[in-house]
Amino acid sequence: MTATITLNNECINSLDLSPATKVIENILAKGEIASCEQKLKFIFDYEKELGDPRELSQIPEVRLWFIRLDSLYPWLPFLLDWKMGEFIRYTAMLVPHQFSSKEGIEYNAEALEIFLMNKSFVLTNWLGQQEIPFRPRIHSMAKLLGYELDDVFFDIFDN
Repeated sequence: MTATITLNNECINSLDLSPATKVIENILAKGEIASCEQKLKFIFDYEKELGDPRELSQIPEVRLWFIRLDSLYPWLPFLLDWKMGEFIRYTAMLVPHQFSSKEGIEYNAEALEIFLMNKSFVLTNWLGQQEIPFRPRIHSMAKLLGYELDDVFFDIFDN
């Protein structure tokens, strides 16, 4: 089962999270969190001004909407469809970056590292509360962002 959140200009410009909260709260209410791992995607029905060359992750209103969403559901990367690029797009909404015609997206390295550490702590704690194994998931998340986490990192969670 794929879950879809559709975003338009109105909800983004008014910082209305209801398209996301309806979907996410429904998953939580049904107790389907584990079965919805990596099944969530966003569809954008967001119209830019004619001639606006920016990517969605470069539009301040869109980024602010995602910052607000992340503050409500900091564990949301667990649900995002990583194979379809949703986690990378989500990261771009939250981490400063630039686009290069040669290299593609280039994150601010320090900001990306802080983001990864934050999400690693949040997800490790949250997955532990859900009784879902976290080590392989956190390792995979780090690899998507170009990092390797040493197993020693997880020792702090065993105490």
